[in-house]
Amino acid sequence: MNGTVASALLPVVLLIAAGFLAGRCGWVKSASVKDLSNLIFLLLAPALLFRAMSKVDVAQLHFKPVAAYFVASFLLFGLTMAWRGFNREAAVLGLSNTYSNSVMIGIPLIGLAYGPPGMVVLLTLISLHSVILLTSATVVLELAAAHEQARAGTHARRPMAATVLRALRNAIIHPVPIPIIAGLLFAQTGWTLPDWIDKPVQLLGQAFAPVALVMVGITLAYTSIGAHWRGAALQSLVKNLLHPLLVAGIGWVLGVRGLPLTVMVVAASLPMGANVFLFSQRYQTAESLVTASVGVSNVLALVTVTVTMALAAHL
Repeated sequence: MNGTVASALLPVVLLIAAGFLAGRCGWVKSASVKDLSNLIFLLLAPALLFRAMSKVDVAQLHFKPVAAYFVASFLLFGLTMAWRGFNREAAVLGLSNTYSNSVMIGIPLIGLAYGPPGMVVLLTLISLHSVILLTSATVVLELAAAHEQARAGTHARRPMAATVLRALRNAIIHPVPIPIIAGLLFAQTGWTLPDWIDKPVQLLGQAFAPVALVMVGITLAYTSIGAHWRGAALQSLVKNLLHPLLVAGIGWVLGVRGLPLTVMVVAASLPMGANVFLFSQRYQTAESLVTASVGVSNVLALVTVTVTMALAAHL
């Protein structure tokens, strides 16, 4: 196994394993999982997203390689929805097929493998990754939830325009898009946060990745993987192999070549990000399957990312 890949992925696997141990030993009870999920989703994630976006200079970003990534992602998301139907579960699984762990794994991996030129390409993707994929997924999830409620008769049927506007409002007034938009707007002012504010925000953001991955392990300890291993394996293969294959094909059609295409393909091959797990928790859908899939995707990535990097070198 490539040493660069191992150095980026093994810490992720170990953090999930640490959470699994904590759950198995009863150090964190199953009743506490929801509270921990809220802590991550409502406090740690917004701090990370705001601080990351508050340093983005839009003028320095290069968008053509990133366009290939998002075209492939939306195509795969749409295919998932078409296959499974318009519902919350399909939306969450569509997100799991397309949302990479581009920060915790992507940054060290791309930095070590491709140096500063590769990092410029990756950071362009990271600056848009969450705001596009998570906001889009939130809109779809809110629409799907409204659709399910209407079919179940729990809410009066609304006109489509009203449903869309309500979904957009819920998607914007949400702990993911708000810090992204606020951070991006703040970055364009040229201001900087005073140290006494920036430091605690930084520390909260740094806590997100390890705590979220430990949380995956804790939930995994209370999940019967045996009942979900086939589904988790399928989701992981789609994310780790089909997603980068689509990015490579669409990037080639769009005329993207060399290092930019290589970085985008490798980014697409990264395992599922912890935000997928948090979305499944928040919308209370496919929680066991997504939890198992995040764990399997990260373990499988030790092999699939190595293979993808070897093949992507010839693009």
